[in-house]
Amino acid sequence: SGPMQSQMQFPSGYGSHLPNYSTPSGHYSQVPNKSAASHLNNQYRASYYPGYYSAPAQNVMTSVGSNVLNAQESQQLYNNTPAHSGVSSDRPIQGAISSTSYLHMSAQQSYSTFDNHYSTSVSSSVASQGFPLNSDHYPMPVVCGAMYPNVSYPHVAAGGVYGQTFTSQSLPAVGQFKETNVFSSQSTSVPHSLQQHVPVGYNTTLSTVSSALSVQDNLSRNLTGSVAKVNNQISTGAIDSSQPVHSVSQSVAFTKPGAGTSASSTVMSSVRSPAPSLSSKPPSSPSVTQSPELALQEGMQYGGYVNNQASSAPAPLSSSSDDEEEDEEDEEAALDSSSTTSSASPVLNNYDALEGGGYPETRSVTSSPVTAPSVLQTSKASKPFGYGYPTLQPGYQNATPPTPVQPSNPGHHPGFQHYPQACVNQLSSSLGGLSLQHSQQPESLRPVNLTHDRNILPVSSVPAPVPNLNSELRKLNCSPDSFRCTLTNIPQTQALLNKAKLPLGLLLHPFRDLTQLPVITSSTIVRCRSCRTYINPFVSFIDQRRWKCNLCYRVNDVPEEFMYNPLTRSYGEPHKRPEVQNSTVEFIASSDYMLRPPQPAVYLFVLDVSHNAVEAGYLTIVCQSLLENLDKLPGDSRTRIGFITFDSTVQFYNLQEGLSQPQMLIVSDIDDIFLPTPDSLLVNLHESKELIKDLLNALPNMFTNTRETHSALGPALQAAFKLMSPTGGRISVFQTQLPSLGAGLLHSREDPNQRSSTKVVQHLGPATDFYKKLALDCSGQQTAVDLFLLSSQYSDLASLACMSKYSAGCIYYYPSFHRSHNPAQAEKLQKDLKRYLTRKIGFEAVMRIRCTKGLSIHTFHGNFFVRSTDLLSLANVNPDAGFAVQMSIEESLTDTSLVCFQTALLYTSSKGERRIRVHTLCLPVVSSLSDVYAGADVQAVVCLLANMAVDRSVSSSLADARDALVNAVVDSLAAYMSTASNLQQSMLIAPNSLKLFPLYILALLKQKAFRTGTSTRLDDRVYAMCQMKSQPLVHLMKMIHPNLYRIDKLTDESTIHVNERVVPQPPLQKLSAEKLTREGAFLMDCGSIFYLWIGKNCDNNFIKDVLGYPNYASVPQKMTQLPEVDAPSSERTRSFISWLRDSRPLSPVLQVIKDENPAKTDFFQHLIEDRTEAAFSYYEFLLNIQQQICK
Repeated sequence: SGPMQSQMQFPSGYGSHLPNYSTPSGHYSQVPNKSAASHLNNQYRASYYPGYYSAPAQNVMTSVGSNVLNAQESQQLYNNTPAHSGVSSDRPIQGAISSTSYLHMSAQQSYSTFDNHYSTSVSSSVASQGFPLNSDHYPMPVVCGAMYPNVSYPHVAAGGVYGQTFTSQSLPAVGQFKETNVFSSQSTSVPHSLQQHVPVGYNTTLSTVSSALSVQDNLSRNLTGSVAKVNNQISTGAIDSSQPVHSVSQSVAFTKPGAGTSASSTVMSSVRSPAPSLSSKPPSSPSVTQSPELALQEGMQYGGYVNNQASSAPAPLSSSSDDEEEDEEDEEAALDSSSTTSSASPVLNNYDALEGGGYPETRSVTSSPVTAPSVLQTSKASKPFGYGYPTLQPGYQNATPPTPVQPSNPGHHPGFQHYPQACVNQLSSSLGGLSLQHSQQPESLRPVNLTHDRNILPVSSVPAPVPNLNSELRKLNCSPDSFRCTLTNIPQTQALLNKAKLPLGLLLHPFRDLTQLPVITSSTIVRCRSCRTYINPFVSFIDQRRWKCNLCYRVNDVPEEFMYNPLTRSYGEPHKRPEVQNSTVEFIASSDYMLRPPQPAVYLFVLDVSHNAVEAGYLTIVCQSLLENLDKLPGDSRTRIGFITFDSTVQFYNLQEGLSQPQMLIVSDIDDIFLPTPDSLLVNLHESKELIKDLLNALPNMFTNTRETHSALGPALQAAFKLMSPTGGRISVFQTQLPSLGAGLLHSREDPNQRSSTKVVQHLGPATDFYKKLALDCSGQQTAVDLFLLSSQYSDLASLACMSKYSAGCIYYYPSFHRSHNPAQAEKLQKDLKRYLTRKIGFEAVMRIRCTKGLSIHTFHGNFFVRSTDLLSLANVNPDAGFAVQMSIEESLTDTSLVCFQTALLYTSSKGERRIRVHTLCLPVVSSLSDVYAGADVQAVVCLLANMAVDRSVSSSLADARDALVNAVVDSLAAYMSTASNLQQSMLIAPNSLKLFPLYILALLKQKAFRTGTSTRLDDRVYAMCQMKSQPLVHLMKMIHPNLYRIDKLTDESTIHVNERVVPQPPLQKLSAEKLTREGAFLMDCGSIFYLWIGKNCDNNFIKDVLGYPNYASVPQKMTQLPEVDAPSSERTRSFISWLRDSRPLSPVLQVIKDENPAKTDFFQHLIEDRTEAAFSYYEFLLNIQQQICK
């Protein structure tokens, strides 16, 4: 299925922009302009969620305008309210897409859709519809509300602005889908209720959702573009209503307003057949247990994730039972069956079951295709990823917390304290006051006049907002460095979310380095038997023997082993166990979580040795770094290592123990590559260490006189794949030019004359599907490919990046690399390699995200492969990788005050241990628009929009992505201003929580990934987009909006003490040349590089003490190190720079900038508040925003 998927084309109109949108003329072309108001209210307005917004085709209709939405205002594609709470596994889910056929179709589509490296969002690639709707198999999310007996939990709205996900209700047949926008139905059906929820003083006319596309719709259009083509393809042969999708929609029938439900369109994508016992349940009984497959599918929407374009259609889940072991196997099976990887290798991929990801009930997927009208197909393609995403267990779709099957007795046994007794007792009162409108207006809601208040930048870095929870819950919550949401106050309904015009999503950094991490070694891992949620601080103990899941609200038994607390050595206090006291924990997993015995850590290095590579001199740095860190490679006594070099041929190295020296084996037939001696090319690191050292010492000089100018990268990768297939591991590829021979050869597609174009930027997607297919094959064999591109010329990174994006690898890029001519890049490579070779690594990983019933996930961003409906496959996982997720509200959350999210990462450590890292986040639910704005996390919002914009750039056009980013600001501020009274038209007002939103969006528009009118190499642009999709928030924000400090006047005042070191804390400066003075020195922190700008009239004492030169004129052009001078100013400066470096994994390179320095241009391009030839200044951008709002 891999090849088929890779052949897919981006759907026509996918992410297409509105024809009416135009950019300002002249110098203002940098900032897109909204034109017709009708369009603002239509496709573009709320749809700033990109086409990568994986919405199933049926859900999204790019061509639908507000008029269509209004016409079908009352018609929801899927009824938000379950027909009944019972779950019947035997009943097919109407409107659900059969998982098998759907999976394969969606996988193919996702490939084609994802031909673009950047469309990681699941939405377009995989048909969301194919996944079970219910949260039954939503193994990932955890709901906090369940933990508190006093809190009632609401249903989840089926329709979400940001994409429909199927709930347990039956879905309409694909053929029945109408042209209505998926999102529109959501917003249009709620106008009255929306108005009711609007707090006093808010303009109720803000958005009768019927007229304005729901935000999701708009966002999906703006950033998602049209997923139509994908959906179209999906619809053909993907939907089979004949097969019952058991657990998915068992309990709830999805009804499409005006259309009714059609059994012929089952929307489950990879599903397992339900266990007989489960399937026999009557529909009316809300079944507590659902098939693990369901849970698996629930966790992550397989089909639409664009980012992972590697996303293959969800694999059919094998039947699984309530037993955790079977669940785990099923999970792995689901992975294995994924269409893209199943063909690749013998390695079992049932990680779906391993992580235990499903509700006990299983869904069955049917493969009979259902042909839908082309129009419907188009809409289907545009559906959000979450559309097909299983939302909740059918039985739990109802707002009622406990199901009849599970006693939900909230009372305590006498003498037994609920886990956080204080929390539970205070929940009603403390959470009842969550609505900000009942208390004094918080600081986050203070109105800020953006056009008047010019100095809005804080003195120090912007902290993550603190959720409005009581102190006990706040202490227990997950760190925002690992897990944060774009909205720390979750809207009660999708309609309210639509009104706010803000995206709902999660930013994850799941495997980051932690100084403290509770490791649980207990033989029993306690999980909900229904949704497979791991026990966490936000569950509630009904009594000493029972606990209620905070995601699906099922009541579970407390295992006997869990009654003992190893920390206190006491018995009978399960609520004091470390699993229930920490929101981030790591479990040592048993063999139940393994498909095969843990494999050794295997590292293969594939090195370019062509003339271009030798000339650049990178081999010396790589070999030297390996020699220095050979003993620090993560692993154990079984660690294996191998080397392949290539130019016009492929060279292997026999390093078998017993040889006197390494033996080179050359394969010149690159069209039929083979392994000359398969058993001796990967050797034990410790047994063959001397031979390995000999090879590393010899390699830099072995090809000194080579005249080979060609590069056979493709054949070398094919050989590497064959070599690594039996065990899996990590392939590190070093490439210096465009591949020119054999499979995967590429031709230059860049026109240097178009680098400064303000019009169309082409070739952001791959030129061939070879690297994507190869990556999918590698992913199926648990092998990740990391790419180091050291290039002085165009190398088509857009094509090469596929090998890392789809295999969960990482990308390093060193433009204009030369060991001697570009010392800054050489130093950066050396530092990056040290971190790369020694950092923690996880193998054979899978990740699933679970969330409270009523919420659904529909699109994923990052480097990974979606193997099942809700399962991300990560052949390798590293602590520097970040992920993003888009969500929607499927059912109203009126019955709960809290929602929870839980991510579970199952991986094999380098020591051969199977481990599960779990993060749980708890957030309050609010019912007023003001509360939603008060809880907005502007940095998370911007990072999520950046991911969406990358996908939109690739699937549609860069212009569309830029328009969508601007519209995101216009729509959200217009929505906020419409709720305020006594506003003059000349004012541009934002809540304090969003005051930096326009500034950050302008910074995004001027970033290499999205800028126009400025000379930008295509590879540079593509790499910036790759970074947007894979960097954690803390590092991504430095790329988007660098920090500027004045450092020539550092003092001992306003300092902090870190490890007995005094660190100055200079205030942040605006990114404007008006802040620069010729008498000063300024440090700009861009994340991966530090610029130290020295003014011409800078004090000579500072230059002498800090730079080590007598005066400005004597400072060299290429200075990258600060000398250690025994002077206070030198110590303060070095201490501050070291403190900044210590906070990030990859040590930034320091570059000293003088007025004559060529790098001066790069420095000044980061001053984003200033006007350039092709872009607005910040003030002009604000005026442009205000003008569009007033239209």
